Parts: sequence; C-alpha cells; structure tokens
Amino acid sequence: MKSDSSLHRLTVAKAADLIRRRKLSPLEYVDALLERIEALDGQIHSFITVTADRAREHARQAEAEIAAGRYRGPLHGIPYALKDVYSTQDILTSGGSRTRLDNVPTENATAARKAQDAGAILLGKLQTHEFAHGGPSFDLPWPPARNPWNLEHFTGGSSSGAGAALAARLVPAALGTDTGGSIRGPAALCGITGFKPTYGLVSRAGVLPNSFTMDHCGPMGRTVEDCAILLQTIAGFDPTDAASVLAEIPDYRAALTGDIRGLRMGVLRHGWEKDAPVSPQLAAAMESAVEQFRRLGAHVEDCRTRSGRDLRDIKTIIGETEIFSIYAEDLRRRTGDFGRDFLGRILPACLFQSVDYVQASREHRRVIRDMSVLYERYDILLAAGAGPAPRLDAHRTSNFWEKPNAFTLANVTGGPSLALPVGFSAVGLPLGMQLTGRPFDDALVLRAGHAYQQTTDWHTRCPELRMGAEAPVVTPTNNPVVPDLDASTRTAALASAQRAGLELNEIQTAIFLECAPHALAMSARMRRPFAPHEEPALVVHFPGHK
Repeated sequence: MKSDSSLHRLTVAKAADLIRRRKLSPLEYVDALLERIEALDGQIHSFITVTADRAREHARQAEAEIAAGRYRGPLHGIPYALKDVYSTQDILTSGGSRTRLDNVPTENATAARKAQDAGAILLGKLQTHEFAHGGPSFDLPWPPARNPWNLEHFTGGSSSGAGAALAARLVPAALGTDTGGSIRGPAALCGITGFKPTYGLVSRAGVLPNSFTMDHCGPMGRTVEDCAILLQTIAGFDPTDAASVLAEIPDYRAALTGDIRGLRMGVLRHGWEKDAPVSPQLAAAMESAVEQFRRLGAHVEDCRTRSGRDLRDIKTIIGETEIFSIYAEDLRRRTGDFGRDFLGRILPACLFQSVDYVQASREHRRVIRDMSVLYERYDILLAAGAGPAPRLDAHRTSNFWEKPNAFTLANVTGGPSLALPVGFSAVGLPLGMQLTGRPFDDALVLRAGHAYQQTTDWHTRCPELRMGAEAPVVTPTNNPVVPDLDASTRTAALASAQRAGLELNEIQTAIFLECAPHALAMSARMRRPFAPHEEPALVVHFPGHK
C-alpha cells in the first residue's frame, strides 16, 4: 500500500505532535518520504547518499520505544537529512568533492550524534558545494542541486541540497553549515527557513572545515518553530570544538510567544539599496516586511553598518587563507580533482600574505566592536536576503570576488541570523529576508521571525513537481576570462602560485588569473593604519576561565 500522500506536508512540530500521540507511525512517515525522494530527486539532485535501509531500521526502533513509553522528545521519530560535510559513522562523507570519495568516518559529528540521540532518523546526506565552498559546479561527481520552484535555477549555496530537499518536501528538517550565508542563502532562494546560530553555540566537531573563523552549524526547516526545535537539540558546549562556548541554553521553542511589541529594530536599507542592490521585487517585499513589523509593535528605524565591501574583504581574506591552508596538500598533489568553482575561489588565496591575514583579523575585531555599539540601540537588524534565484547557467565564479554578499555581516560579527520567506517574484520564485541579533540573543531573533511568520503564508507554499520527471538540460558557460594583466602583475601572481607549491595546467592557470586581480585589490585595501596595540580577533582564550 502506498504511504499517505499528504505526510510530506507536515512540519516537524506537527509531525512530532502526531508521533507523540501515536497518531503517526515513524515507519509510515519514513516510507512516505523515501517514496517521494525516489520519485522526485532524479530531477532535483538534492541527495548524495540516501540511507533508506538504515532509516527504516531506526524508524522501527523509534516506533517500538514510543509504544513502550520511552518518548525522547520532539525529534523522536522525525526524519531529517545532513549536509554532506557532517561526519556520519559508516556512511560516506564526501564534502561534495572527488577528493573524498572514500571518506567513510568511524564516528558521527557532534551535532549528528545529538540528533541521533534525540531519536531523529537520518534519511541521507545532502548535496553541498565542494567543501561547503564554491558554487554550482557541473564538473563534480554529483550534479548540482536544482531549485524546486524552477529546475533551471540556482538553489543558493553551499547548503544547496538542504534548500532543495526542504522546498520539495523530501525532508521536514536538515542540518546545514554557514560560512558566508550557506544556510541563509538557500533558505532565501528556496522559500524555506534557515538559522545561523551564534558562533560557538553549536559544535562544529566532526564537520569538514571551511573557515575556522567563520564556520557555523545550524538548523534548516520550513518554519521558525521547526528551526527552534532543532536548535534545542544541537546547541550546547562541546570541549572537542575549540570555538565552543559554555553558555546557558534557553527554551527556544517557548520563546516563540508572537509578541514583539517594543522591539527595537534597525533596518539595513543601505544594504539592499546601495551595497548589494536587489531586484525591485525583493525591494518591494522588504518594504512590506518593514511595515508588517511596525504593525506587530516593533519600533523601526533605518541604521547603518560597515559597507558590504569592507565586510567582504575581511571575510574573504580570512576565510580563503584558512581554507587554502586546510586543503593545501591536496591542491598541490591533485589540483585536477577539484571543481572549477572551488579552484576559482581558493587558488587566488595564495596571493594573500601573512600581513593581510593579520590585518584582516584586526579589522575583524574593529567591526565586532562597532557592532556592540549598534546593539546598544537596536535589538534586531532587518536586512534583505536574496531572490529571485538566478539561472544555473548564469553563474560566474568571479562574482564571489566582485560582488558583496548580503549574508556576510553575521558571519563576520558572529551573532545569530535567521533567513525566512518574504514573498515571491512575478514568475513564482521565492524572496527572502534576514533578521540578525546580538551574540547569544538567538531566542529573540527566533521570536521576531516567528512573529512575522505567523502573519504570512509564504512559508506554507509548495512548488509543483511532476513525479518521475528529469531535470532540464542546463549548459554551463562559466569559462574563465583572464583580464588584461600587465606583465609584472602576471609574473608576480604566477610566482606566488609556484612558491605555494602549485603546479597548474593551462586551464587552472586561467582560473587562477581570472580572479587574482580581485585578491590583490583586497590586499591593497587592507593595508590600512593600525595602532601597535590593536589586536586581531584571533586571541587566545583558556577554556574554563573567564
């Protein structure tokens, strides 16, 4: 017998209530979603690995435990999926890369273990841009994920599979990572909800690293309430993550009161009007959201943060230096096994010098200080997210270096940030916004987003997909275009690559040189005056001592 065809529409909160009251069988729920994955994922490409047999086994176990009165909580019996950078015992953890095709860990990442201990049922591992970096490359072992609202369009990245699977109702919940918007970008472009917690609140232990300074792990769902449920399980101190913070964990779901009267909200209008101008459709949706927050009782006024270019320079110099150091050995030995988009981002990092990294970290500290002043005046910052999603064949690697990213602020400043739907374009593609708060005000950010979500229905809409269809053909045109470099710049850049131990063929050299001028320009902008005593953000803290 076919499973109930409506089960895929359940949120985590609704499914948990039915399972708790024994009105829904975890096995029936898992079977329904596995059938949907089999019927639809051939056109969406959201999964790298589907763990069907294991999921059914764990569903039977959950069903037996609940029947025996051993209910563990709201994730017990709930299916979910993991971005394929989370280590999973005895299951491929590829990082979306050809270089990790044989990586089968012997233990789970901390967040994955916590979800398993809470009774959640893993359906599989989700598509990711290579090592949670890069963009939609067509030269990797798995095709890039497709946006369920239009299969010729981008999902956002790098939690691309999570955004697609949630929008297509293949899973009710997922865990992603966010280094420069990698949870919030897919949430905005796919019409779902994604939350980047405060830096250090959720353990990154066992997750393939991108940037030690900017990496965050967090929940993705269809509603703010579902994200709160997931966060409750995965938050908490972990001594195996050097960035983990010992902090009080409130009841995130209980904080969703719907009451935001008196909330002081700063609107980062300059972000969507000047720094990273958005489409007229998203701009109009943002104005509607501003008015909706006023109607909900928030005190709303415009404010400003650092420019998008400043934030991009800090994040890029620090982040690219770190990811280059992490994968340097593989880059030297097997350059050709990496995807084109990953190489276009990481290779120019060999041009950054130690002084650039330290100066960027010192500037990072300045931005964090500036934000503390801003948060004395505002409880929440409202910013545009992204949308409508561009076509996959419009993607250009160079955009990473050239265009500010609306999501970078929260990665640089470390505070919690929520992306949620704010409308749809004229052709039916999702539009998203962001709410960002001061560090460890995660519950307040979730409350504000939930209050807004209770007054709109954007998050309830579902794309129409045809069972058994194939993904339309999309022909990528992301070929490197080498700028007209003067001889000295070209020679110096190639010498830096050689000193880094890189042996690049003709195509790889073109990929490197295409973005090299942008990296050099960032370095030049970061050579600004600092007083001798101005420390970098990366200073030593001893665990257990205040």
